[in-house]
Amino acid sequence: MQIEETALPGVLVLTPRRFADARGWFEETWSRDRMAEAGLPVDWAQDNHSMSRRAGTLRGLHYQAPPRAQAKLVRVLLGAILDVAVDARAGSPHFGRHVAVELSAASGRQLLIPEGFLHGFVTREPDTHVAYKCTDTYAPAQDGAVAWDDPDLAIDWGVADPVLSDKDRAAPRWRDWQTPFAVGSAP
Repeated sequence: MQIEETALPGVLVLTPRRFADARGWFEETWSRDRMAEAGLPVDWAQDNHSMSRRAGTLRGLHYQAPPRAQAKLVRVLLGAILDVAVDARAGSPHFGRHVAVELSAASGRQLLIPEGFLHGFVTREPDTHVAYKCTDTYAPAQDGAVAWDDPDLAIDWGVADPVLSDKDRAAPRWRDWQTPFAVGSAP
């Protein structure tokens, strides 16, 4: 597996090796042993799968607060997305900065997002399926969001009028939100 660093420490692009033949291809998307060898011993607790019917569907910016914070490993099963991680750890030199990575079923690239980061994505194609692993199970009391279009974050999603949930429409602005994360509070 190829592991690439991004501009935000801890946010990594993982590209599995594909083995192709006349039938198609095979890839190992996660191996506990291989990731531990690479210094990434992550214990997954839950797998999620979302399907977005329309291109331009935006989900985010979401987080789950401590003590139920989640790291995520995001991949696309069908279609394509722009996947975004925002450093939300108070005291981080990268606080409020983001990375955006194109993920698609065709590329096989995955994004590993540590605890303490906001996460969101926008679909680039209709009927896009996204799967992601989480290090903790869903905890509604710790669930939250920050406005996807916040001017202080200045994320270029590539869409002007995305399909949004009510939760994402009502999410607070970055400056009005108090982060529950701090440097050193996540593994």
